[in-house]
Amino acid sequence: MAKRLDEEGVDGLVLFNRFYQPDINLDSLEVRPNVILSTPQALRLPMRWIAILHGRIKADLAATSGVHTSHDVVKMLMVGANVTMLCSALLRHGIDYTRAIEEDLRRWMTEHEYESVRQMQGSMSQKNSSNPTEFERAQYMRALHSYKRETI
Repeated sequence: MAKRLDEEGVDGLVLFNRFYQPDINLDSLEVRPNVILSTPQALRLPMRWIAILHGRIKADLAATSGVHTSHDVVKMLMVGANVTMLCSALLRHGIDYTRAIEEDLRRWMTEHEYESVRQMQGSMSQKNSSNPTEFERAQYMRALHSYKRETI
């Protein structure tokens, strides 16, 4: 689908916007808004697909869902995002949180000797990976085998 949209000239894709999902109040029998903010665990789906699409389509890729910290921003940029969105993080922490994200991002880039966002962008995409199969479904079985159950 992304390739078809890209061929039609779409300039950018947002991966993956969360759908509005109302709930039903069983006491009043009314449909009610039910906003559930994203969690950092939601990052994996857009990260995987951005990594797969980077360098294979011309459209810019916007990462949304699960971006909460500067490290999340770095991960999304490294797999190929052109931009990241932090709606849930800003709703939780306020608009001034963008300053902390930017400061942490700059500090991380300096510590890891990156001179620009462009330099890191896509550096860990599937296309640029030394092991591109890491982003493919076949790795699911390997991940399951590596899982260790916690003992109580």
